[in-house]
Amino acid sequence: MKKHLTIRVFGKVQGVFFRQSTRQTALELGLTGRVRNELDGTVLIEVEGESDQLETFLDWCRIGPPRAQVSGLEVAQAPLQAYESFEVERF
Repeated sequence: MKKHLTIRVFGKVQGVFFRQSTRQTALELGLTGRVRNELDGTVLIEVEGESDQLETFLDWCRIGPPRAQVSGLEVAQAPLQAYESFEVERF
């Protein structure tokens, strides 16, 4: 069953290729959604997919790309948005 997660990633997560790496990882797992930098220095991810792939994605988010230093995640479930792809959003 498909789920929608909203994930806020804390730490050194901007300026380290986090958004593009998130997109690449999501696409490899067959997930849809979007990712963007927030003004407070966090990264916000809206992602949809099957539970197993979402768990794998969350494991990746806890580490991120090589230069990232993830200090924590906030994860919440939300209603499905039926995204068709996975996009990187800009400010």
